[in-house]
Amino acid sequence: MDRPPVLCQSVAEGGTVRRKVADVERLIGRERFLHEVRRRGFRVVENAGQFIVFCNREPVYVLN
Repeated sequence: MDRPPVLCQSVAEGGTVRRKVADVERLIGRERFLHEVRRRGFRVVENAGQFIVFCNREPVYVLN
């Protein structure tokens, strides 16, 4: 499987990636995207039509 174009340099650096849900669904599909995130052991959240991917395996805390 080719590397999806929606995961980029942030993957190598352990940063974050923000993508519009509509773009992900149009380019590669939600299931393939989520499979790739899970395969890498990353975390992803969805809010207001955006995916935020944490490109590391550290815990994610939602703070209010």
